Amino acid sequence: MTSPVTARDRAKAERSGAILHAAARLFAERGYTGVSLEDIGAAVGVSGPAVYRHFAGKQALLGSVLVKVSQDLISGGRSVSETAATPDERMQALIRFHVDFALGNAEVIQVQDRDVAHLAESDRAEVRRLQRAYIELWMDALAPLHPGELDAGDHDELRLRVQACFGLINSTPHSTRAASRRHAATASVLVAMADAALRAPS
Repeated sequence: MTSPVTARDRAKAERSGAILHAAARLFAERGYTGVSLEDIGAAVGVSGPAVYRHFAGKQALLGSVLVKVSQDLISGGRSVSETAATPDERMQALIRFHVDFALGNAEVIQVQDRDVAHLAESDRAEVRRLQRAYIELWMDALAPLHPGELDAGDHDELRLRVQACFGLINSTPHSTRAASRRHAATASVLVAMADAALRAPS
């Protein structure tokens, strides 16, 4: 039998979420090595040592940030894929999902691109496993859009197309201002460009 969630449990979960959010923002702004636990604690109104009540340390915090973003990508990608009725709709749904995710989570995307090397080995392995699963989800969606050119056995080219598409979309948090990322036109342009890149003749 599951124990009821108490107000204290909720408060702890909210504080942990606030710490994660602050850590992601500060890591994005200053880089992993430029941030201390004291900086992160100060951002949410607690002392550096108080952060240890929620996370084992700065490296564990980075691991939580990057494992979570990888989990969110694979779970969200699977969810939109399962609701699509056709291969074309599935690919479009994945593209829109990833564009929205990248524009809405620019700080975490920046940290993921730059600070993976600072992860503990176990967290790095989990992030890589989740990333491979997400890439394979896209590869499976892409193969039917190239009948006669590519099939599920053409792993190298399918993977190349998918990773190039991610590079296109994920570069946006590095190259645009926050205000422009909120414009609907930004998402529309990225969706169109990603779709064209994925469908380009072999």
